[in-house]
Amino acid sequence: MKLSEAIAIRVKELLNERNLSNYYLFKESGIPRSTISAVVNAKKNNVGTNTIYQIASTLGISLEEFFKAPIFDSVDD
Repeated sequence: MKLSEAIAIRVKELLNERNLSNYYLFKESGIPRSTISAVVNAKKNNVGTNTIYQIASTLGISLEEFFKAPIFDSVDD
């Protein structure tokens, strides 16, 4: 699995756990809506660390907690 796919799965997982939408993430994080959509749909091959940090921060978790998910164990690129 590609890293971008794992990130997309993790973001969706976190949003679902909190009953939040992509729109909430866009409004609260300041990340452009098109970027949120590209990340969540794994259309963005290189997701920047700043973007991941903003997502994690908006969801109230650390980068460590974001990447500690088992989904990242199967990343191969």
